[in-house]
Parts: sequence; structure tokens; C-alpha cells
Amino acid sequence: MKLKATLAALALMFTPAIASAMCSWGKMEQTASACAEGQVYDADTMTCIEPVSS
Repeated sequence: MKLKATLAALALMFTPAIASAMCSWGKMEQTASACAEGQVYDADTMTCIEPVSS
């Protein structure tokens, strides 16, 4: 019985660490296809920006 309680306590103790690691693991990178209409993807800053008119 003590073994089961110890294993359950360990599992509950490590659950937040595993959950936080999983959240950052699948983070999607922004690409040109994710830019809003009228914006262009700037590879230097890795963000969508308004195009500059000259």
C-alpha cells in the first residue's frame, strides 16, 4: 500500500513539469502563410509586417 501511495505522489509531483514541457515543445513558428491579408513576412524579424511603399 505504501508503494502505491509513493508512486501516486511522485506522479502528481512531476505532472506540472511534464505539462509545461509539452506546451513549449509543440509551439508553431510563424510563416508567410500565417500573415494577415496585406502583410508580408519579414525573415529578419520573423514577424508579419506592413509592406513599405516607396
